[in-house]
Amino acid sequence: MNITITEVAKKANTSVATVSRVMNGNYPVKEETKKRVLKAIEELNYIPNMQARELTQRKSTTIGVIVPSLTNLFFPSVVYGIESELKKHSLSIILMTTSNDKDEEKKCVNNLLARNVAGIIVIDPTTSNIKNKFYNELSKKIPFVFINGYTTVPNISSVSNDESTGCKLALRYLLDKNHRNILFIRGKDSYSYDVKEEVYKKLMMDIGNFHHENIINIGEGNSLKTVDNTTSMLIELLPKLNVTSIFACNDLMGVGAINACKKLNIEIPKALSIIGYDNIQLSSLIEPKLTTMDQNMHLLGTNAASLIKDKIDCNNEYSKRIILNNTLVERDTVKKYNFKVYT
Repeated sequence: MNITITEVAKKANTSVATVSRVMNGNYPVKEETKKRVLKAIEELNYIPNMQARELTQRKSTTIGVIVPSLTNLFFPSVVYGIESELKKHSLSIILMTTSNDKDEEKKCVNNLLARNVAGIIVIDPTTSNIKNKFYNELSKKIPFVFINGYTTVPNISSVSNDESTGCKLALRYLLDKNHRNILFIRGKDSYSYDVKEEVYKKLMMDIGNFHHENIINIGEGNSLKTVDNTTSMLIELLPKLNVTSIFACNDLMGVGAINACKKLNIEIPKALSIIGYDNIQLSSLIEPKLTTMDQNMHLLGTNAASLIKDKIDCNNEYSKRIILNNTLVERDTVKKYNFKVYT
């Protein structure tokens, strides 16, 4: 049997309006009355009807969160940051996944709009939907926040890592270890990968050592198949390439590279160095432990939650951009190069 707010009011010997004020915290209530209401709620185990509450307040308390995948541990860590911050403001989330597919991403957005959410946070939006201006008109109607996506879309707030600088730090770290022949591993349809590839190309051209064949696209970069796909491709390609190190655009690809080296009997880091990106928990659990760039996962989430709250409070009139710095996490997969790996 569902307990109603009327029954709570009756038990607390007060009005329904007073119970509502205590629950919402939007009007002052005498401390003695407040205690009676809270005691009645606890004793009756009253669970408020959120839909009815939203109708009464004429606003939603739900935020839509769209992620490419939940199999890459990067995304659940970001979502946890979002949820922990939103809870402070009595906001909840509806989580939807796209499998990194642009059409699924559109469906998720439209589904959330139909649910009348208060705002939408999109983690790593596909470059296709941004370039096609899918979000331009929608962002005028409802608050949007991007995490690690293009920041030039009108009326959309964003929080991202400075992946350009982070990638430079990672590549210069390899260069400082005398690695000039660096294999670059990326996935498909992601602004994050595009930014890193641009940095890689420029740096390799600057040292006069850019080779197109040293860029590998493994396809889907955030699925359960990412590790195995990376491993399979590298088992075939590594013996044909003259490289001394690998830069992987995320840690799943980095783990796939480690697995490939184990199958090829290539000793890490003695014969080949590997650096990943993200610093997901898996990077510290695999052997050897993966050197990587930390992506501030929890901070990305908490900042995105704050941004969506700000946009709701200002009626979507203003936008803000937050950029976080990446830091190098040195572990066991990078060593100074001082001999040829392949002949």
